[in-house]
Amino acid sequence: MINIEARGRNILVTGGSRGIGRAIALAFAGEGANVAICGRTRETLEATAAEIRGHGVAAWPIVADVSRLEDIEACIAETTTAMGGVDILVNNAVTSLSAPFDEQTDEHWQYHIDVKLLAYIRFARAVLPSMEARGWGRIINIGGMTARIAAPLRVTNGIVNAGVANLTKQLAGRVAAHGITINCVHPGLTETDRMTGNLKRRADDAGVDLAEMTARAAAEIPLGRLIQPEDIAAAVLFLCAPRAGMITGQSIAVDGGSAQSINY
Repeated sequence: MINIEARGRNILVTGGSRGIGRAIALAFAGEGANVAICGRTRETLEATAAEIRGHGVAAWPIVADVSRLEDIEACIAETTTAMGGVDILVNNAVTSLSAPFDEQTDEHWQYHIDVKLLAYIRFARAVLPSMEARGWGRIINIGGMTARIAAPLRVTNGIVNAGVANLTKQLAGRVAAHGITINCVHPGLTETDRMTGNLKRRADDAGVDLAEMTARAAAEIPLGRLIQPEDIAAAVLFLCAPRAGMITGQSIAVDGGSAQSINY
């Protein structure tokens, strides 16, 4: 068993109330960490916070639209006041429209950039000074496999996720001397509400039902099943463990072996 030494650490997970973010938040709570989560919907935030507290740790649900700078600033202020600082930041918030290039408007592009890439930049900018002062910190950026592949219905995802991977490398080199590691995790086809919506669009375009398209998607994964949010959470926990302390600036896929590209 790998001891990630998270007990008593303070974690902030953006987009932490559902899907991958929820799984990550609960995984850290299970290791004894205190967890703040932010998102746009109070009901789901409160429900996940109750699950986090079930592990005997503190939880702070924070309503925030991360496309707005003022909401990010308020989230960081509330988190800092409550926790005293952020030891581990997991940038996970995302939004996307499952549609081809010619259906994506300027507004779709801008909102996706604001929610994911720009928000990741803003959160990192906010927490890094205190991490540098303490001489320790971890940032994990969640950026999907579309960073490495061309996906016709996820064109904005691809552009934005490629930016997240580049941001990860840029920042990791800048702060390594302060004992901070920054890595990116690329989830493959992960069974979340968002991915179900993408599969539904693919099913409609192909003239089949959702169950058939889901089965086809799972068959394309060498390990034989869709990725679960808990699979992503396990990778995130490992990257925050002391034994992963020499891993930084990396983009690591959790995709069941589905990607055909070779990355050096």
